[in-house]
Amino acid sequence: MLRTEVIRPVHELLDGHAAGRPGAVAFADDARSVTWAELATTTRRLAGHLAARGVGPGDRVAMVLGNAVETVETYLAIPRAGGVAVCLNPDAAPAEIDYMLADSGARLVVTDTAHAGLVGPDVATVVVGTGGSYADLIATEPDVVAPDPADLDATAFMLYTSGTTGRPKGVELTLRSCLWVVAACWAPIVGLGPDDVVLSALPLFHSYALDLCVLGVVATGASERILPRFSPGRILELLAGDQRHTVLPGVPTGFSYLVQAAGDRAPRHRLRLAISAGAILPATVDRAFEQAFAVPLLDGYGITETSTMVTMNWPHGARPAGSCGLPLPGLAVRLVDPATGTDAPPGGEGELWVRGPNVMRGYWGRPEQTASVLVDGWYRTGDLARADENGYLTISGRTKEMIIRGGENIYPAEIESVLLAAPGVADAAVVGRAHPDLGEEPVAFVVGAPDPDAVAAYCRERLAWFKVPVAFLPVDAIPRTGSGKIRRFELARLLTDDRAPA
Repeated sequence: MLRTEVIRPVHELLDGHAAGRPGAVAFADDARSVTWAELATTTRRLAGHLAARGVGPGDRVAMVLGNAVETVETYLAIPRAGGVAVCLNPDAAPAEIDYMLADSGARLVVTDTAHAGLVGPDVATVVVGTGGSYADLIATEPDVVAPDPADLDATAFMLYTSGTTGRPKGVELTLRSCLWVVAACWAPIVGLGPDDVVLSALPLFHSYALDLCVLGVVATGASERILPRFSPGRILELLAGDQRHTVLPGVPTGFSYLVQAAGDRAPRHRLRLAISAGAILPATVDRAFEQAFAVPLLDGYGITETSTMVTMNWPHGARPAGSCGLPLPGLAVRLVDPATGTDAPPGGEGELWVRGPNVMRGYWGRPEQTASVLVDGWYRTGDLARADENGYLTISGRTKEMIIRGGENIYPAEIESVLLAAPGVADAAVVGRAHPDLGEEPVAFVVGAPDPDAVAAYCRERLAWFKVPVAFLPVDAIPRTGSGKIRRFELARLLTDDRAPA
């Protein structure tokens, strides 16, 4: 079942495709495309030039790039040079980029003309775009041969957590940990292969996109059309166009917007399946997408610290509503009661612990925080889950997001799943608000134009009384990370802001 033949150094994967299918398109964006033969050459050249500039084993090279072919090339070239690719969110605030550059200790930054001004003068840069040096590097032979290290267990990628609960942390991932997910998930479960064309707007700085849309494509020999950003109209246009697209990865909010954009007419496409990860997929969105597009929408659960996926639904067989599927083959999982430290009983809720080849090496420069979540080989995710009698997992919330109201434990995700099915609610998020007697109480932020009294009544029919939000505050949009996770701290600030909705 495990496709272990794909767990190989980057240059071996690229050279294999270049020899067998040299003229086939590997990656394309709005401006450029590369064949497998070209990708093997450009990444080899760039790796050699990076090595000539002093990049060696363990050296961090930061990337501040949007979605483009050049981002994929850089992702692959840095480990070919023996370095560590540190991919940063190009939409982060300047202060956030300054922090991550300083924290990572990057000795060189690959960026584009739009973001070059964010990099300080004391850091060397390679610039993509008009007048930049990148085009020359991939077009010329370097004086240094690309090292192409064979060590699959050295840190190859460092991705920063989304910072939903505090300062972002650098997560150290290896080629083995990332390609193991391809071998256990994308290749055998999703069936990704040379006949597939992936259509993706996932932000490439996220682990979900790195593993599926970069390494998954490279390992399996699929092809990919990269979009600069998510646009429902553009995706529907491309799906209905002459180019065949077979796999559509995304996040839950994106699939909801696609259903809305499609309207009453079934959209034209040649998809065989879609994939959702990054945040909890509401059962209502899953059903609506599958009814509109008539293909499976496979939900999975993954996090950066496990090189993305931990569980996945399969395209065939049972797919319980709201479930994120079964653990990947070869992974060990536990559901542990946070209060007692013992395994939760069948059907009970517990913190999800994971052990397997995909678990991170640790947090960069944070041994104490690493030790607090990696214990005896188990990674403690902080996410709460339940398992049914067949082992299908459903994520129910996060331990750190728990709201305690008069001694009763409340998890926002449970309330949000109800709100998203309520009439008039397009999106929703729940946070805790301080209360002088009860400690906290749940408050809902809602997008759309719902009747607050009707939504409250809807919640009372489906939730225990203490879980029903005490207020429903209208907002234009729920702040989310690029992977779809709710930035709750931004909503919590609104509760103390004089401009907060009443």
